[in-house]
Amino acid sequence: MKSILFVASEATPFIKSGGLADVIGSLPKSLVKKGHDVRIVIPMYSKIANKYREDFAEVTNFKVESGVINCQAKVYSSIYNGVIYYFIEEASYFEREGLYGYDDDGERFSFFQIAALKLLAELDFFPDVIHSHDWHTGMIPALCKLRFSSDERYAAIKHIYTIHNLAFQGNFPMNLLVDCLGLDPKYYYDGSMRFNDGISFMKTAIVYADKISTVSPSYANEILTKEFGENLDEVLRYRRFDLWGIVNGIDTDLWNPQTDPNIKKNFRPKVYKMGKAACKKELQEIMGLRTSRDTMVVGMVSRLTYQKGVYLIIEKLFEIMGLDIQLVVLGTGEKKAEDAFKEMEYRFKGRASYHCGYNEELAHKFYAGCDLILMPSLFEPCGISQLIAMRYGTLSLVRECGGLKDTVNPYNTFTKEGNGFSFTPFNAYDLWYTLKFAVETYYYDKSSWQILIDTAMENDVSFEHSCSIYEELYDSLDYLKN
Repeated sequence: MKSILFVASEATPFIKSGGLADVIGSLPKSLVKKGHDVRIVIPMYSKIANKYREDFAEVTNFKVESGVINCQAKVYSSIYNGVIYYFIEEASYFEREGLYGYDDDGERFSFFQIAALKLLAELDFFPDVIHSHDWHTGMIPALCKLRFSSDERYAAIKHIYTIHNLAFQGNFPMNLLVDCLGLDPKYYYDGSMRFNDGISFMKTAIVYADKISTVSPSYANEILTKEFGENLDEVLRYRRFDLWGIVNGIDTDLWNPQTDPNIKKNFRPKVYKMGKAACKKELQEIMGLRTSRDTMVVGMVSRLTYQKGVYLIIEKLFEIMGLDIQLVVLGTGEKKAEDAFKEMEYRFKGRASYHCGYNEELAHKFYAGCDLILMPSLFEPCGISQLIAMRYGTLSLVRECGGLKDTVNPYNTFTKEGNGFSFTPFNAYDLWYTLKFAVETYYYDKSSWQILIDTAMENDVSFEHSCSIYEELYDSLDYLKN
């Protein structure tokens, strides 16, 4: 059994802005069940402090000095699902309205990463593996190997780095190396940390981590290409033999139609018709739609961005609404997309509805009450919505990319195999054609639709399988020399 420290910028149930939080909340829980000592370090954001701080235990506080950074780190802890969480508090950096998108993000997350490493000595806890996630923790492997390596306890640690979305890289001015991270500028000049005229946290992690993973096998292949490599494809190809693609899972305790308190009526595989009918009726009522058990409800739960393919839907919206469906959308994002869905609601009142924003309870109702979920993404490292949808007997219509390609098998009319619907070219016509096919299947081939639902609900979408592969990844580090 191993001791593993996860360092990340967010984790459910404490704070969430995207799928990263779901992984950090679920994977460690599965690893703990297998006997590993797993702990997590995240920042203490204002939303966490306001809701939970009084219930946390204060464990230590220490000074963090690194160039212009000169402040006190106070650390709290809590145990959730058998996992020890540490929350690093520094109000001026993290007690703000949002999580990211500030001019001093480079300084904020430099502080966080240095504090996370200094915390190990404060706790006298030196794990076998530090598992860092996305750009916010990309400097951890380099800091440990370059700045902290004089202490053999740090030098012995092995490093895994997981890319959840290559598009967000943590690119900052070169002076951050000295001013905040306390590293020699030679690492910019030798190219190991340089990206264009500055430095990249993500590139640095790809260079210095012992092994790299991403969240699906197909995405692992895609990011080696110029099309999806986000200008890091060359360095990724250099490390391709150390790159693992491991599909995400979901927390099947949280997303469980048999026990979910957020839905109208619980249901289970093979016995779902009454439950889903009740959930559909509730969703229709909440979203202001005409209540109809037989009408197909198509939904989308997503950030409304170009990457998520929302403009493919908008381009063909009138044709889509010409089908015998109801369309519901939950999400927020680019103003152009939000405005288009608001206009959709106005034009197709009673048949289409849009909730601007994200609401966790409403998301549960979407997955339980919809018949089909749309995910026409340009790229999708893994995707979570299609996994949750399967759990709730809701089929997915996806574009074949990344984790969507790995998890959604398109319906074959001849063999009756599959668990959803998919298309390949990123264009509105193929989305429309595939949706039309799904609608026809729903209305005119009900026995096949039920087979698809049964297959989807039987899929193992938990982290149990993925957890075993992560264990193999951790074990592969045993053969590396320090």
